Amino acid sequence: MTVAGPQGAFSQPEQEPDPRQQPDRKPELGSGSATATPRGIFDPQTLSACISCGFCLPACPTYAQTKLENSSPRGRITLMRALEDGRLDPDDPTLQREAGLCLGCRACETVCPAGVKYGELLEQWRDHQWRGRHTPLVAGGLRAGVRVTAALAAGGLVRGAARTTGPADPSRPHIMLGCMERSLYPGISKAVLRLVPDADVPSGQGCCGALHAHNGGSVEGARLAAALGQTMPGTIVSTSGGCAAYLDHQLGHGRVQELSQFLVARWAADPSSKPRLRPIMIDGRIARIGLQDSCQLRNGMGVSAQPRALLREIGDYVELPSAGTCCGGAGTYSMLQPAMSQAVLAPTMVQAQEAGLDYLVSLNVVCQRQLATGVKRSRVPVQVIHLAELLERALGD
Repeated sequence: MTVAGPQGAFSQPEQEPDPRQQPDRKPELGSGSATATPRGIFDPQTLSACISCGFCLPACPTYAQTKLENSSPRGRITLMRALEDGRLDPDDPTLQREAGLCLGCRACETVCPAGVKYGELLEQWRDHQWRGRHTPLVAGGLRAGVRVTAALAAGGLVRGAARTTGPADPSRPHIMLGCMERSLYPGISKAVLRLVPDADVPSGQGCCGALHAHNGGSVEGARLAAALGQTMPGTIVSTSGGCAAYLDHQLGHGRVQELSQFLVARWAADPSSKPRLRPIMIDGRIARIGLQDSCQLRNGMGVSAQPRALLREIGDYVELPSAGTCCGGAGTYSMLQPAMSQAVLAPTMVQAQEAGLDYLVSLNVVCQRQLATGVKRSRVPVQVIHLAELLERALGD
């Protein structure tokens, strides 16, 4: 399938059929070129850590939809082991299907008693399985986004966002403007500048590399992350949970903070730096607000209390049962696996309507796009908004 973008056409892998209607096909173990030595695809210690206890199954969104063992973290690790020791070839249909069907949300890691680093295994698997196949889609899409950013800047929508053109000051926080944020959601960047008025926003920012790494391009992803880290010495503040978690992993713990994490810590350490936050009012009442966690932020960085604390200050916060479950956005997942993506999202739409929410808050622009699409399709009367923009509204004029 070919998709046209501002820079021309780029290749997009064909969408998979609805996985919920697929049989739990048993891969033909032994059909590969059974090697005497491991193929070296996976870190052996990480791959061997799984004890097949099954605690991960209830936490897995795709297993919840399919009830298929192959579509669970335990089942996928079994497939990885078969690939590693040569009992399965990379072109096995089950391997190809499950490498793409996994959301990469890492919810399984939070319940695993053995501490399996499933996210690392998944990247190693996709790096081998998808090398040279999915990365062109990611690169093409991001190039298109940069083109849109340039057009928006020319029209004045994001003009003035960059505050430094020379070397960045390592003593000040640096705002990382995500690729999609720069192109499609410039209001988020403007909101952050009001919330963190002393921040530097270095010009010439590149991509953090997360989408590359999650789509079979780990080497390129690491290169991009390192380059961004050199552009921004000191603390990096990100408005995207996925970008924050990837950079945190690549650059070292403590250098990167997601916006809510940064604001809560800063305002607690220096109360004088905290602006007055007013309740968000709708028709004379305090607005009812729900939250959709960013999977990478919650499961990868352990950040979940901070955004909730901020939302409770400005509204009537309602915890949705699915708040900590993946929304189905997952980077490029909604494009490549639309049926599963919408199935995973559906409970959130039902819960948002039943709760009578006025706002459904996102911590990640991919989640924001996914939620907005779901609201439109489901006709749920709720406004999807990024945390930064809602906090800016609480500042008043």
